[in-house]
Amino acid sequence: MKDDTTSPSSLPSLTKQLASSTLQESPGVPVVDLSVYDEEFLVRAVTKASEEWGVFQVVNHGIPMELMQQLQMTGKQFFELPDAEKETVAKDGGFEGFKRNYLGGIKNWDEHLFHRLSPPSILNYKYWPKNPPQYREVTEEYTKHMQRLTDKILGWLSEGLGLPRVALTQGIGGETAEYVLRINFYPPCTQSEEVIGAAPHTDMGAIALLVPNEVQGLQAFKDEQWLDLDYVNSAVVVIIGDTLMRMSNGRFKNVLHRAKTDKENLRISWPVFVAPRADMSVGPLPELTSDENPPKFETLIYNDYIDQKIRGWALEDLPVYGEVKDK
Repeated sequence: MKDDTTSPSSLPSLTKQLASSTLQESPGVPVVDLSVYDEEFLVRAVTKASEEWGVFQVVNHGIPMELMQQLQMTGKQFFELPDAEKETVAKDGGFEGFKRNYLGGIKNWDEHLFHRLSPPSILNYKYWPKNPPQYREVTEEYTKHMQRLTDKILGWLSEGLGLPRVALTQGIGGETAEYVLRINFYPPCTQSEEVIGAAPHTDMGAIALLVPNEVQGLQAFKDEQWLDLDYVNSAVVVIIGDTLMRMSNGRFKNVLHRAKTDKENLRISWPVFVAPRADMSVGPLPELTSDENPPKFETLIYNDYIDQKIRGWALEDLPVYGEVKDK
């Protein structure tokens, strides 16, 4: 039984990939219009995108444009504050809080704010900025929409696997599934060819829903090349993570992706990571395995899986990116 953390589309070695991969013209990451009333079409569209790409964009998703603009405005306002004020929500040992990552080596270049969104029992508001003053209200309203959209997408993906609509949602813990926001702030960098905003990685959780600003930089790895994700106004980028790959017994791809900086323009992105509780067991769903199709991945406690993957990152000599929970 293997327990690889990358899908068959990924290179065997991230180090080799960093050294040799090139960026080529994108054939087009799928864009799915959720205003279509044909549920069977939506099931087919998101399932195919998850099987072939592991990433797609959704439009007409029901999140008010005004709310998305408020989310982006408050996030940008936070990073424009004086350093002393940003440090009031600094990390203090766990993953939550504000931090700068201007590192050597492959030169990751970002500041970020990381904090939990849901369920209420795990929230620690000391990591939520009090300035701008509307930050909490906007973020809590946005969280509700993220939960609704996640339930829809997981429902369609469940049906695409031939399972009941609630299968994947229940498989990551239902209402106990954890939602975490990370705001990535990538200042302009004149050495953008050498500096990576976020190193190549797959997300450990089930799914990530990401809203970028208009400055292009997010890239996905497919068919032995890096592909740009075109900016689509008001779209939400959906990224399949390790957990859904494992639960689907390899049918869904956990897309390898990275973020590049821009020479002249500020890039900001707002990914929301959705993952099981740390103490949940995660592995191939029994309904998807058989004697003819045995489990491809070991069932593990999610926190043990996180530890395992971080050790793998250490072996690759790459910095830790993506969703990391407290040990």
